[in-house]
Amino acid sequence: MKNVGCRIVSDFNRPDVELVNLFKDLPVANIDDCMNRMGAIDSHFFPLNKTPLLGVAFTVKVPEGDNLMFHKAMDIAQPGDVIMVDAGGDKHRAILGELMISYCKSRGIAGVIVDGSVRDADALEEMDFPVYAKGVTPNGPYKNGPGEINTPVTIGGQVVCPGDIVVGDQDGVVIIKPEDAKELAKQTRKVTEKETLIMEEIVKKGTYNRPWVNEKLEELGCEYL
Repeated sequence: MKNVGCRIVSDFNRPDVELVNLFKDLPVANIDDCMNRMGAIDSHFFPLNKTPLLGVAFTVKVPEGDNLMFHKAMDIAQPGDVIMVDAGGDKHRAILGELMISYCKSRGIAGVIVDGSVRDADALEEMDFPVYAKGVTPNGPYKNGPGEINTPVTIGGQVVCPGDIVVGDQDGVVIIKPEDAKELAKQTRKVTEKETLIMEEIVKKGTYNRPWVNEKLEELGCEYL
């Protein structure tokens, strides 16, 4: 690959669907807790609607305000892929809107995340297709290129590689390496089950047992007045 900055990797190794589906219905916050609270993209990203996100990273890098490579990505991404667009965090021009998201949905693509802006926010809010972005603007994109498809990118402070597992809900998005997935899903399920029992105790008994609070205060030498 000699043309750095303008190249397309047409395909890559995707994790098995069964591995990806281990994270179905698991809260992103619990997953991130089990990643030592280091797996989420930054909080400047927001969901355009309430559709949960789960799929495999298909990466795109574009110049700020340009969507030529996103157009190509829509044609070659596979069902279950999440198109992850590194637009440099620029929010002055939208990389995509309603037409492009409708096309992605028709092709079975699992979602889109843009480190940049989108437009047609009202329409995207009504769609049952997950979209995350950093901003909204009516300004449209250029289509000049260059760009890259399926090379490592940075999205919201996280390095994302093609084939990573992507999970999103209203709290945000986490990026999971396939080699970590089985153990991470197991740990997350245990945390989720534990929280369910805690919630039952709160609702039924009005209690929330947290001995560590007083232990920590004692360790700090906290003064009670």
